[in-house]
Amino acid sequence: MGLAEVKKTALDTRLAALGTVEATGWSAAARKDAGSRLMQMGLPSKRDEYWKYTDPAMLVAAHATPADALVSDEAPLFDDIDRLKLVFVDGVFDAAASDDLAVEGATIELLQDCCDADIHWVKDLYGVLETNGQTPVERPLAALNTAYATQGVVIHVTGQVTKPINLIYRHVSDTSDAMIHSVVKVDAGASVTLLENGAVAARCNTVLEVDVADTGVFHHARAQGRDHDRQAATHCFARLGTESTFKSFTLTVNGTMTRNDCVLELTGDDAIAHVAGAAVGDGDSFHHDDTVFVTHDAVNCESRQVFKKVLRNGATGVFQGKILVKADAQKTDGYQISQSLLLDDDSQFLAKPELEIYADDVACSHGSTSGAIDEDALFYLRSRGVPTADAQDLLVLAFLAEAIDEIDSEAVADNLLTRLEGWLQRHRS
Repeated sequence: MGLAEVKKTALDTRLAALGTVEATGWSAAARKDAGSRLMQMGLPSKRDEYWKYTDPAMLVAAHATPADALVSDEAPLFDDIDRLKLVFVDGVFDAAASDDLAVEGATIELLQDCCDADIHWVKDLYGVLETNGQTPVERPLAALNTAYATQGVVIHVTGQVTKPINLIYRHVSDTSDAMIHSVVKVDAGASVTLLENGAVAARCNTVLEVDVADTGVFHHARAQGRDHDRQAATHCFARLGTESTFKSFTLTVNGTMTRNDCVLELTGDDAIAHVAGAAVGDGDSFHHDDTVFVTHDAVNCESRQVFKKVLRNGATGVFQGKILVKADAQKTDGYQISQSLLLDDDSQFLAKPELEIYADDVACSHGSTSGAIDEDALFYLRSRGVPTADAQDLLVLAFLAEAIDEIDSEAVADNLLTRLEGWLQRHRS
């Protein structure tokens, strides 16, 4: 059986389990288009170039592998930050647990409430950035989401949103299989911070589309943790206008299979795009994949990719990052670094850094390294009376610091550091 037939068979099985989605209004055409693209692509296979390090079998199976919801006595993340809380339980919006959707500087609506409208601004964005992100690398799980997701939020940012909007995910059912699709439109000169945290479901497929207009600012911080058996495929597609700013950071702990895709397109001059991540994994069931594609298509733009992974007891980390600089994108400043800290001989880090440059006035660099704990630094701390476990945790935090420093908000960074320190203490050898 050829590869195309294998992928088509897998898709047929997956779609049979999903059933049909009743779509009306503008969403019917968008879903139909995504479905047509999906039928041409099929579902991903490990024989695909950008899946050769990550077996997508758990993500494309007809049904989610059961995953227990983790019960924890930890205080909710970001609990000490004044924020607007929007809660999803097993991928379904929970109005009773959420705050009122009204916030100064933005209009927030539920995706399901917008889909039936004949005219809505989201019509011009839903699935559009996802479609753009399918070239030159196909991302069929994102197309699947566009075709079938009915849950999510639609945010139109028209001014300065003074407090973060927090998407909170709660996992209750051990067989839940969630699809969430959210769209954010940031107007010229407007700004917003979006936070995400919590266990979405036993398995989840999420898409976030972000359109940042000229001089707009979008900050994003996400924490993936608590759920040990997580199976997640997340996608972020963003388009940046002139002098706009996009910054995103993801902290990942636990999980069985996590694939985070980020596709950024800098279309306006002097735009800035930073995407960063820190991941810590313990055990041979942990597999974490960051795949990033940044396209420079304007003059004097800056992009940064900073990814750090700490792995032990057979954990696997993957990084695939590409910077594409088009012919007219002169004075591009592109930076990419991916590093792993392997705390034993059983763990592995697989990296594929790429540069593709067609302009001649650029400053682009990429690097990838793997290494162990610095024994001299460990000895120094121990000689000063620091217990071995504490010394190792300090060195791990120092290693992850460059990625965490990408977070602009000190309060958000402190919250994530506190949660990370707690995880390290619980997972000491």
